Formats: sequence, structure tokens, C-alpha cells
Amino acid sequence: MPTMYDSPAQFEPLIPSLIPASSIERAIDIARSSSQLSAAAHPSARAAVRELVRSMNSYYSNRIEGQGTHPLNIERALHQEFSDQPAVAYLQRVALAHIEAERLLENQVTAGESALSSGFLRAAHQALYARLNESDRTTDDGHVIVPGELRQEDVEVGRHIPPTAASVPRFLERMDQVYRSGDKPREWHVLLVTIACAHHRAAWVHPFRDGNGRAIRLQSHCALWKLSEGMWSPNRGLARSVDDYYARLHNADMPRRGDLDGRGNLTTAGLVEWIDFFLDICADQVHFMGRMLELDGMKRRIEALIMFRSAHDKALRPEAILPLYHVFASGPVTRREFAQLTGLQERTARSLLSRLLATGLLQSDTPLGPVRFGLPLDALQFLLPELYPEAATKLE
Repeated sequence: MPTMYDSPAQFEPLIPSLIPASSIERAIDIARSSSQLSAAAHPSARAAVRELVRSMNSYYSNRIEGQGTHPLNIERALHQEFSDQPAVAYLQRVALAHIEAERLLENQVTAGESALSSGFLRAAHQALYARLNESDRTTDDGHVIVPGELRQEDVEVGRHIPPTAASVPRFLERMDQVYRSGDKPREWHVLLVTIACAHHRAAWVHPFRDGNGRAIRLQSHCALWKLSEGMWSPNRGLARSVDDYYARLHNADMPRRGDLDGRGNLTTAGLVEWIDFFLDICADQVHFMGRMLELDGMKRRIEALIMFRSAHDKALRPEAILPLYHVFASGPVTRREFAQLTGLQERTARSLLSRLLATGLLQSDTPLGPVRFGLPLDALQFLLPELYPEAATKLE
């Protein structure tokens, strides 16, 4: 007969008493490499990357749930352009809700709220599902998801039977006792391990009737926010290793494997394996983004993009290469300054500037305002190759 979980003692340990040195070293490397990203590019260019990552997070988190839509559809939803196909429009609304919820939650973390609390996890669920109408929150079995509401019934999730519904608040309270200690000043490598553990134990408790995965990934993203500054997120790596993601979560669900497997009811070895997997995902994302934002590499990719497009688009010219690199590395410039950087005659420079704005390679908040670096989806295969390759696929 399956074990019925109703006591927080049944999901100890919440953090392994001994973390392998290799795991600590990996977490230290992640923190160091992530902090170096703050020196990559100009803040305005990093802001463009941050917006891209937010859309990418929506795509990948929803794809993990089997509900991903094409990146171009997400881009259109951001401009309030929804498909006339109901199924596509639904996925657009879900993607947009995720982006808006993530932005709101990031602001709360910036304002000083702890992302590792159960209250924040409920707020993540609330922020996401409150942005969807009732029909969009209705599951295939007719259940209406109530934003932020803890489940009121016992459930089975695959081979895992989460705690009884009546005991969920007690399990969340125990998580707060352990993980909220992360509110105190701690080194980032310790917090990275804590975030990994909180991700698994929240999934194990399964506090909501539906929407647990999305809410937990929002929480993990926001718990990493002050380190990542939104320049990277584990979602991309988790979606690209989704079978391993679920397998490692499942392995850490298991009972203790014997006398050498810690002293808690659940396996310590399985939890350490999950921590290592999560840290590997984070490390891969940090290092990848570091390579993408490296200045010399970006200069070469801007050159490759412009040379390719100028061969097919007479309105684009090679003289755009250095000015584009300048705004990436040094920040926005006036339109007059950009035109001067091209070295072209005024009329030709204005034409080139207009084309760059039309393609999204430059952005501006007003018709005559300064211009800054842009990252349109159709340029990502050149500028940030492999970051978001789905954006370059054909929309069917």
C-alpha cells in the first residue's frame, strides 16, 4: 500500500547535512560567472537581453507542460495581436500571462520580498492564473484552477503520491522554517543549493491542484533574480533536458536507500543528485550567456548578420556594423550621432537608420528619440545563436 504523507518529518532532509565539495565548487563558479555578466555590454543592451529571456522563459516553461506556442506568436501577443485560431490564441494568452507574472514577481524581489517563501510560491501561482479568464483556467477534466489556492483534495502525480491535502499547510510551514533562513545574508553558493532543494521539495509537496510546475519554475527564476539579473534562467536548460528533469525529480522522491543514505525519510543521495543536475543546468546557462555577450564575439556576429542581409537588402549597408556594435557596447546614441558613426552622407545615413529601426535592430521610445540596440527574433540565429533556435523556425 502506498505511503500516505501527512507529517513534515516524512520529507526530511530539506537540505542535505553534507554537500559534496564538487557541488559547492560548481555553485561558486555559477555565482562568479553570473556576476561577470553585469559587466557585459551596456545596461540598455542587457535590458534587451532581459526582455528576450523573459519571453524565452515563457516559451520553455510552457513547453515543459506540453503547451508551448511559436516564439513569433508570443511576440505578437506582446503587441496584443492574437490568432483567429482559438487553440493558438489560448496558448498566446498563457504565454503572455507568464511574461507579465514574471515581470511582476521580479519587481517584488527587487523590492526586497523573499522568493523562497511559500507565500511567494502562492503569489507566483496567483500572478500567473489571475491573468487568465475562467475558460483558460479550466483543465481538460473540467476543474477550474483558482489562482493561489492550495489544493483541497488528495492527488496522485504519476507514481508519486503527494501529502494529503489537509497536511499541505504544515509541509509549507516546514519549508519556510528551513528555506526562509535564506533571507539572512548568505553566500550565493549556499543559496544556489537552497534554491535547488526548494524546487524539488515544492514539487514533491504539490501544493496546488494544477499549475505546480509553472509556479515552481517562476519561484526558482525569481529566487535567482538578484544573481542573474534576468540575464539567464534555468528554464531553457530544463526544457532542453525535460526527460532528465522529470527523472531527477522522481529519483529524489524516493525513500532512503539504506543506512548510508542520510537519516531522513527520503533519499539524501537522490536529493544530492538533483542538486547537481540543477547546478549543471544553471552553470550551462550562465556560461552560454557569457559566451554570447562577449564583446569580440558579438562584434563578429553583428558583422556576419549585416553582411548577409546587405547582400539581399539594398537598404542595409556594411556601414551599419560599427555603429550597431557601438550601441551594444556603449549604449544609446542620438540619431544624429548614429548617422555620424556610419560615415555616410546625411541622406544615406538617415535611410540606413530608418531601415535598422524597421527591422528592430535598433529601437527607440519616440519618433525622434535616441536609438538603442535591439534583438529581433529573426536576427537571433546570428546575434545569439542557439539561445532561442525555435524563434528561427517557420511558423506553420
